[in-house]
This record gives sequence, C-alpha cells and structure tokens, in this order.
Amino acid sequence: MTEDLRHDEEARADRLVRIGRPPRNRGEAMRKLVWVLPWLVFLASPVGDLTAGHHTTGATVAGWAGLAAFVGIYLTIVFRQMGRPFRGGVVSVAVAAQWVLAVVLAFSLGGSWLGLFVYVSVMCGVTFPLRVAYWTVPATTAAMMLAGWHAHHLDDAWGLFLVVLLVGYSMTGIRQLVATTVELRKARATVAQLAANEERLRLARDLHDLLGHSLSLITLKSELAGRMLPDHPDKAAQQVSDIEQVSRQALVDVREAVTGYRRARLAAELAGAQVALTAAAVTAEVPAEPDLTGVPEDGEAALAWALREAVTNVVRHSGASACTVELLRRQTLDGPVLELAVEDNGSGGPGKGPGNGLTGLTERLEKAGGTLEAGRAKRGFRLVARVPLGSGVAVGSGA
Repeated sequence: MTEDLRHDEEARADRLVRIGRPPRNRGEAMRKLVWVLPWLVFLASPVGDLTAGHHTTGATVAGWAGLAAFVGIYLTIVFRQMGRPFRGGVVSVAVAAQWVLAVVLAFSLGGSWLGLFVYVSVMCGVTFPLRVAYWTVPATTAAMMLAGWHAHHLDDAWGLFLVVLLVGYSMTGIRQLVATTVELRKARATVAQLAANEERLRLARDLHDLLGHSLSLITLKSELAGRMLPDHPDKAAQQVSDIEQVSRQALVDVREAVTGYRRARLAAELAGAQVALTAAAVTAEVPAEPDLTGVPEDGEAALAWALREAVTNVVRHSGASACTVELLRRQTLDGPVLELAVEDNGSGGPGKGPGNGLTGLTERLEKAGGTLEAGRAKRGFRLVARVPLGSGVAVGSGA
C-alpha cells in the first residue's frame, strides 16, 4: 500500500510543471510555454496598428520586422529563464535591445505600441538582479510615459502606468519565490540524506553492540577449543558447547533487533499521512509529535497500521476533499486507551462490507488488546482504533 501511494505521488509530481527546473520533454516544455503565451495579449494593439494601413509600406515592413525581433527575443529570454538561463552578458544585451526596440517603435509608430513596455518591464524583473531591477523597472515606466507624451497618447500611457510598474516588481517577487522553492527542494533532499546517514550509523552502532562482544567471545573460545582438542577433548567439547550457546543468543538478539527496525512507528506514519493527503489534494488536519507515553510497542504498531490503511482508503477510494486525523487519550470502563480517529468527507469507496484491510486491522488490534470501529459518519467515513495504555498514565491530554 505504501508503495502504491509513493507511485501515485511520483506520477502526480511528474504531471506538474516543475518550478525552477528545465523541461525534461516536449510536453513539459509546452506546459511551460502556456504560462508565457497569455502575456502576448498586449501585442494586439501593435498588430492592429500595422494591419490598419495607417503607415507607409516601408514603415509597415519595418514595424513587422521590429515586432518579430521583439517577440523572438522576449520568448527566448523568458523561456530560457525558466530552466537554463543565459549568462549575465547575454541577458543584458537582450534587455537593452528590447528597450531600444520599444522606444524606437513607440516613438516612430505611435501610442499603439506602448504595450511593448510591459514586456520590457517583465524582462527587467525576471532577468536582472534585484538591485538592478529596482531602478530599471521605474526607468522603463518613465520611458513609456515619455513615448506616450510624444505620440499624444498620454491617456493611454497613464492607463498602462501601473501595469508596467507593478508587473516588473511582481516578477521580482516571483523570482524570489522560485529561488526559495529551489532552495527548499535542495534542503529537503539534504535532510533526507542526513536522515538516511543517521539511520545507517544507528544500525551500525546497534549491530556493533549486539554482535561485537558475541563474535569476540566466539573467536576466543574457538581458539581455546583448538588448543585443547589434542590433549583435553572433554574441555574442548565444553568450549564448543559455550560457542553454540553464545551464537544462539546472538541470533536471538539479531532477530529482536530486526523486529524492532521493521515495527511500524506512529510518528512516521503521521508524517507520511500528511504528505500522502497533501499530494492527493486532500485538505488534511494531522497532529504532530504524538505523546506515546505508556503506549506498548505492539499497541503503537497496531495504530500505525490502522492509520496507514485509513489514509490509503481516503486517497485511493473515498474521493474525499478533506480528512481529519485525531489522536486522543481517553478513560473508558476498561481503563485508559489511546484513540486514533480518521474521518473524511468522501463516499467511503465502492465496497458495501468490510474489506480485507479492515479485517486484518481488526485482527491486529485484537492481538494488541484494542478495538476497531469503522462506518459512515455525518459527513463521510470514520475509522476509530483504540489500544490500551499502560498503568499509571495520566489520561485526558490530547496529542
């Protein structure tokens, strides 16, 4: 079930547009391009001006050539900025060319070309460092106002004043958001790697503590048995018997350690539930840092399996949009218990009776002395699992 959830999350992640990363295939490149194309709406006025026949043939040809060069440079720079940006020198030359083209076309062909300054402002905010963008965006806005005054379209220039100014500054904010997202992704990968390294170190320490003494003792007794075998076979047999006893005990210790490693942990399942529900676009309320004082190991493992099964059903079968997970200590007639409740607002899945998962959970909880309740609730489906607590534990505090 966990593997299925992981595959579902990876497939969903592959369908999303990866922020701050270059496209991996043609489909991803097209999805990124869709985010750029709607901004070309400001080209409607220049195109309409050229097709209206207000200019001479030479001016019209020059206008089309300038517009094609302007759009080509804009799409190239902005699209490359999404994945593999050009170096600073190339970017500076491209933005300078855009700035010159916008000024020349607006001054030469009239106020219909003022919309080009929107794209110049976008490029300043997307490509330049923040300290440079903070003064180039206002400079672009001032150039647009000057072009509008020269073309006697000052009203149109004032209409674009806030658009040109704010769109450039908003692009700087988006750049910082993308940079933060990339850094967060790297930090998460680093944390995962450190956690894996720490787990390997813990495993190495545990194995050393478990087997170091036993293997040393086995080696020592084997050497003694080898020396005693020619002259004292009875004493050598005793050493071999001790070796057998030590090796059996070492095997028991290793099996117990492996069982502990494989035991489900409730804290890890809560964190995994938050990730799985969020990846499935389900609004999740999941407690953090559960208080497991007095909870037996088999009881914690049973609750962890119950949570995993419940979250799997929510993600894959319920069609829910919201899910709430609660972990509370309660006092019952049979004594204090730790209660796990998972409730969603979905349909509960296509099945009419308890499935194999719920049947297995019931058996697992019964072995731990707990109970399981599952069924329709007011707003969807609710699963409640309870396990008994150890004696002397304060009851009534929620996790």
